[in-house]
Amino acid sequence: MTDTVPYYEDFAEIKKKIWSMLDNAVKDRSSPFRIPVFICGDQSDLDGRIVVLRKSDQSNNLVQYHSDIRSDKIEKLKANKNAAMLFYDKDEKIQVRLKVECTINHNSDVTKESWSKTQHISRKCYLVDNGPGTESDIPTSGLKPELDNFDYTKEQSEAGYKNFTVIQCNIKSIEWLYLAAKGHRRARFNLENSKDSWLVP
Repeated sequence: MTDTVPYYEDFAEIKKKIWSMLDNAVKDRSSPFRIPVFICGDQSDLDGRIVVLRKSDQSNNLVQYHSDIRSDKIEKLKANKNAAMLFYDKDEKIQVRLKVECTINHNSDVTKESWSKTQHISRKCYLVDNGPGTESDIPTSGLKPELDNFDYTKEQSEAGYKNFTVIQCNIKSIEWLYLAAKGHRRARFNLENSKDSWLVP
């Protein structure tokens, strides 16, 4: 990649590139943007973890991922719906930071639609008896031993739906950083007031 890419100093091209990378990450399992860091909580109890990007929707300024309703981040989001997401692609030399406002969807039309598109192999993690983060006396997947290596059918995986949650992240602002040999470039896009700004990298 050269430093004369179209998005080096062009707001419109930067936005085009960002959404292209997000859209691609939903489809491409090997994309670095597919597994962003999601950070939530409050100033005294911030917490970050990797999530899997499941949807990118530029028309609604939204991205989303799936979670277990029993995860501790659900309680954090109920207390404070504001969060942040961090994406980085080493090869592209691009970092994207999102400030988002989250909506928790559980047992709704949104979750039904997403669940219907979720492969039954991916549904396995929602079948654990206890929620993510529950302490255990032994190393465990959370599944009953007799079910750990069980080859679930899609019908059998339906039992996990009660724990399935879709977190919709409405984007309030985007920060972009491009690392270039001839000079880094950084920009902020405030989606709430439609203001685009250049920043010192």
